[in-house]
Amino acid sequence: MIHSGPDAINLRGNHMISKVAVIGSGTMGSGIAAQLANAGIEVLLLDIKASGVHANAIAERAVERLRKSNPPLIVHRDVLENIAAGNIEDDLPAIADCDWIVEAIVERLELKKELYHDIDKYRKRGAIVSSNTSTIPMSLLVEGMPADFRNHFAITHFFNPVRYMRLLELVQGDETAEQVMDLLRRFNDEKMGKGIVDCRDTPGFLANRVGVFALQVGIDEAIRCGLGVEDADALMGRPMGIPKTGVFGLYDLIGLDLMVDVVKSLKSILPEGDAFHRVSEPNSLINRLIEEGYTGLKGRGGFYRTRDGQREAVDLSTGEWCATRGTAPALAEAGEENGVNVLIDGDTPQHRFCRRVLARVLAYAAGLLPEVADNPAPVDDAMKLGYNWIHGPFELIDAIGTSGFISMLDEEGIPRPTYLTEADGLTCYRVEQNRLETRHVDGHYRPLTRAPGIIRFNEARCTLQALSENQSASLFRLENDIGVVEFHTKANALDEGCMEIVADAAARAGRELRGIVVHNDGPHFSAGVNLNRFREMIERSDWDGIDDFLKDFQHSVRALKYCPVPVVAAPSGLTIGGGYEVTAHCDVLVAHTNIVLGLVECMVGVIPGGGGVKDTLHRWHQILDDWEHAAHRTFMNIGCGKTGTSPQQAAELAYFRLALDRQVMNRDRLLSSACEVIDELSESYMPPTPPVFHWCGATPFNEMRRHLEKNHDAGQLMAHDVTVGTELAHIVTGGETEARDGVSEDELYAAERQSFVTLARTDATRARIVHMLDRGGPLRN
Repeated sequence: MIHSGPDAINLRGNHMISKVAVIGSGTMGSGIAAQLANAGIEVLLLDIKASGVHANAIAERAVERLRKSNPPLIVHRDVLENIAAGNIEDDLPAIADCDWIVEAIVERLELKKELYHDIDKYRKRGAIVSSNTSTIPMSLLVEGMPADFRNHFAITHFFNPVRYMRLLELVQGDETAEQVMDLLRRFNDEKMGKGIVDCRDTPGFLANRVGVFALQVGIDEAIRCGLGVEDADALMGRPMGIPKTGVFGLYDLIGLDLMVDVVKSLKSILPEGDAFHRVSEPNSLINRLIEEGYTGLKGRGGFYRTRDGQREAVDLSTGEWCATRGTAPALAEAGEENGVNVLIDGDTPQHRFCRRVLARVLAYAAGLLPEVADNPAPVDDAMKLGYNWIHGPFELIDAIGTSGFISMLDEEGIPRPTYLTEADGLTCYRVEQNRLETRHVDGHYRPLTRAPGIIRFNEARCTLQALSENQSASLFRLENDIGVVEFHTKANALDEGCMEIVADAAARAGRELRGIVVHNDGPHFSAGVNLNRFREMIERSDWDGIDDFLKDFQHSVRALKYCPVPVVAAPSGLTIGGGYEVTAHCDVLVAHTNIVLGLVECMVGVIPGGGGVKDTLHRWHQILDDWEHAAHRTFMNIGCGKTGTSPQQAAELAYFRLALDRQVMNRDRLLSSACEVIDELSESYMPPTPPVFHWCGATPFNEMRRHLEKNHDAGQLMAHDVTVGTELAHIVTGGETEARDGVSEDELYAAERQSFVTLARTDATRARIVHMLDRGGPLRN
C-alpha cells in the first residue's frame, strides 16, 4: 500500500477509521474513494457484478477513470494502490474489515434499503454506515433497520468533484449516536479535508437548496430582463462574489441534462409553497438543446459552443447562435472593482437583473431560517464550501446593508423573511470584543466558533489591526506575535505593493515579530506577477523600469529568506510564477493538498525573474549532488512550464521537499499548521547560509541549444521557444564560458534579470503577453 499519511487517525478512545468500503463506483462513489485514497486510507470499492469473465469490471473501470481524470482526482498515481475493486455479489462479506461503509448508489429508496439489510449482515459491531443521498429523508432510509444500525447511521453528502469541493453536509438521525457524529466530523475534517456543515434533515439540506434556486433565478431573470447569457454570467459571477462560470457556464459545466434531473428532484421533495416551485417548470429552450446534443461541456456544447474556432452563445429569446464578445459589460467590471452595491444602483436592464437576482436569492436564503439553521453561518458556509461563493448570502446582505436590502425587497414586492423583520439597521455578523459574532434567529448575537485548529483568515482578519497595508497587501500580527502577510489583489497577482509589504514584514522580524506566515484565503495563493504591469512597461519601452521592478522583487524575497525569524508559506490553489518564487524563499512550505506549484513564465516568453531559476537549480543540486545534472533538470522543468497539481507531484519537480515541507488536507488548517511549524523552528532558529553555485559552462550550454534546435526542427517547439530556452540555458550554465566555481546568489539574480529584460525587448514576447491577457491563453510563436 502507498500511504500519504498515517494508516488511521485515532479520533475517540479506541474508535479508529483505517479502512472504508464505498459501495457504488459512479461519479460520486469513485470520487469519495479517490479522496480516501489521497488521505492514505485503504478503500474497498464495490459495484454490481459484471457479466462475463471479469466480475469486478465495473469498479475496475471506475479506478481506471480516476487514473486518467482531468483535472486529476488523485494526488499521485501511486495512491490508487490504496483502492481494491470488487463486486457486491462476491465481495460484500469483506466489509467486515471496514470501519465505515459509504453507500453511494442510485437515488432509489427500495434499492438502498435492500442494500442496507445486506450490509447489516456483514458489518462489524460499531462500524459506521452512511449514505451520500441528498434527496431521501433519513427516517425513510433507516425505517425497519435494527437499533444498532440506526445508532451508527448518518448522511454524509459530498459534493462533486470530491477532491476539490470542500463541503460535506453531515446529517444526524434521531437515533444516531453522538460519538458517531463526532467521529465523522473529525475524520472528514482532518483526514478528508472537508469543511463540515451540520445540516438538519430538511429537503435539499443547504447548499443545493440555495445554489440550485440561485441558478434557476439567474435563468429566469436573464430572460425577463432581456439579457444575453454572456452578460448574465459576467454579472452573476465575480461581481456578486460567485465563481466566474456564472449561471449558464455552470449549467454547461454540470451538464444540462443532469441539472434538469436535479431540478426535478428538488421540486419533488420541497414543500408546497416553497419559492423554488416558481422557477422549476420545464424550460423549452433547455429541452431543445438537450435533444440536439447540447448537454454541456460533455456534449456538443450547452448554452455556449465553439464552432469553427469561434465561441458562440445561444440567444435566450430566439434560440439562435451568436458570436460572443469575450468582454464583460462595464457594470460587471465596476461591481468587481467597487462592490455589490454598484450592481443595484441604477435602472438599466443590467441593474434590474442584478437587483432582482440578489433580492430573490438572498431573501430565499434568509427565509430558510430557522427551518434549516439558527443563524446565518451554516448557510454561508455551505455556499462558500459547496458552490465556491466568495461571499455567503448573509455576508452579501451585510454588504448591501440590512436597511437597504429590506427597502429593495419592498420595492421588488418580495416578502420580508422572518429573520429580517426585526433586523432593520442590524447586521448578520459583527465584531464585538475582538471576536466575530453572528445574529441568531432569537435576535441575540453569539460568537462564531470553529473546531480547534480551524482558522479562516477572512474571518480572523476582521478582529485584527493591520501593522501596515496598501491596496495590494496587508501585514497583520496574531496574538502570538506571528506576522501574517496577505496578498489581496485580483487573482493575488503580485505587484510593487505586495513586495512593499513583504519587505516590511522582513524589516519587523525579530523586533515585533517572532515569525512570519505568508498566507491568504483567496481561491488561489497567487497566479504570479501582474502581467499587466509588464505589458505597460514594455509598451513604454521602459526597460529600466522592468529591471527596477525585478530588483525590488528580488530584494524583498531575499530579505524574507534571511530575516532572523522563521518564515513559513501556507498557500493553496495556484501558486505559480512569482507566487511560487515567494514561497521558495520561505523556510518551510505548508501546502494544501490541492495546490498547483510551478514556474510557467516561459509560456509568456520570459523566464522567472524573482529567484525561481536560481532556487530550482539549488534544489536540484541538493537532490542530485551534480551541478550539470541539476542544470539539465532545471532547464527542462522551467523550459516546459511543468507544474505539480499536488505536493507529491510537485516533489518530482523539486518544487516541494517531502523531507522538509508539509501538506495539509484541509485548507482551513493551513494557518494553524504554519504557526505550529514556526513554534517548532523558533527555539533554535538560524537564518540559512547563502548558497554558492557552479556554472558548468559551454559544453552543457551547447547541448541545451542543440536540444532546442532539434525539437524546433521536429515541429515541437516554435522559434520563440528556442529564444526563451536559450536564455534559460544561459542562466543555469553560465553560457559560452569556462566552467566556474564560487558563483554567488547575487550573480544568479542578476542573470535572471538580464535575460528577462532581453526577452521583454522582443516583439515575440510582447505578442505572447498580449495574447495571454487579451485571449486568456498561450500563444505559440
